Amino acid sequence: MCCREGPRWGRGHCAPSPTLLLGLLLSAAPLGLLGEETRQVSLEVIPDWPGAPQNLLHIRAVGTNSTLHYVWSIMGPPAVLLVATNTPHSTLAVNWSCLLSPEPAGGLTVLPRGSVQFSSALVFTRLFEFDSTNTSEASAKPPGKPYPPYSLAEFSWNNITDSLDPATLSATFRGHPIHDPTGAFANGSLAFRVQAFPSSSRPAQAPRLLHSADTCQLEVALVGACPRGNRSLFGLEIVTLGQGPECPSVQEQHSIDDEYAPAVFQLDQLVWGSLPSGFMQWRPVAFSQRQRGRDSALPCQASPVCLTLEYPLPQSPIVRAFFGSQTNFCAFNLTFGAPTGPGYWDEHYLSWSMLLGVGTPPVDSLSPLILGIMAVALGAPGLMLLAGGVVLLLGHKQCSEYQPIN
Repeated sequence: MCCREGPRWGRGHCAPSPTLLLGLLLSAAPLGLLGEETRQVSLEVIPDWPGAPQNLLHIRAVGTNSTLHYVWSIMGPPAVLLVATNTPHSTLAVNWSCLLSPEPAGGLTVLPRGSVQFSSALVFTRLFEFDSTNTSEASAKPPGKPYPPYSLAEFSWNNITDSLDPATLSATFRGHPIHDPTGAFANGSLAFRVQAFPSSSRPAQAPRLLHSADTCQLEVALVGACPRGNRSLFGLEIVTLGQGPECPSVQEQHSIDDEYAPAVFQLDQLVWGSLPSGFMQWRPVAFSQRQRGRDSALPCQASPVCLTLEYPLPQSPIVRAFFGSQTNFCAFNLTFGAPTGPGYWDEHYLSWSMLLGVGTPPVDSLSPLILGIMAVALGAPGLMLLAGGVVLLLGHKQCSEYQPIN
């Protein structure tokens, strides 16, 4: 059992462990969580024990009266913590001896403890693969014959420091199975690219999710791995914490505007409870080519979020370290592609993106193109009515000037 009276650092000494700041402090866009107008965003890798891989990525967004913390890790399965506090001075404390022990509870804390307003986590546990050769229905569940899934807790990952890019506030976790008897990942990898943002904007590539400084983006990419079937579909299992006895639900938002993601009129999001809360947001589309054009778009289907009572889950040390013996876990699956059309088999490439944030989820407004079309569509009938009225008025005037002949 690890220390619970307060965080300890080093080998049993209660002194702060230094952090290796590799980011830039940047002025950020307004945040909707606690009424902040600007935030400063930093990206840092927290040093591990000497000689061990550095694999804790900390994104910190500081406002006038609050701080947002995102802690990404690939110890065990890839996972992220979301923590929001009501002070600009909150800090992340890591007790490495506790975090790396069989009982990591208490090894990861945000101080002061009483400042935490919201906290939750996501864990990416398994990569699924299905053989869709004999499946004709795109909505079939499962979408084909399942192969044994890849457990992401049994992947070997790169040193996160090697991929850190302070200029773009991004870093990439790249891994492959530790045991790969068939050599499927001999020339392939599964990558989790994390990026924070200094302001509100959209990426240049699809699906062009609207982001702000209170969000970070995750892009999952499967590249170069040999599928076990001719028409393999892939999926991802995502685990989160339940709020009380129930699981959060996936909500759908529909729009008439598809300028930012052609032929995609839907935005999905998972929201934990009421505000202030956290959210996960994505468009139900993935891509089978790096260019991410419309011809490479794949449907992305989400299963209902359910309690995970039927099977044991791979444990995430950072989730156990922060939340203790949390047992109420919920899971859902995302499946990418359909038996027909484009697929991973085209170029052995698959990418999918999502936003993770705290506060009110970004809402897409109508694009200038759609507003222009609506203005023309609504304005044309009005002009026609106005022209018709003028014609009738002039015609009536001409008739009133006629002088009958006796």
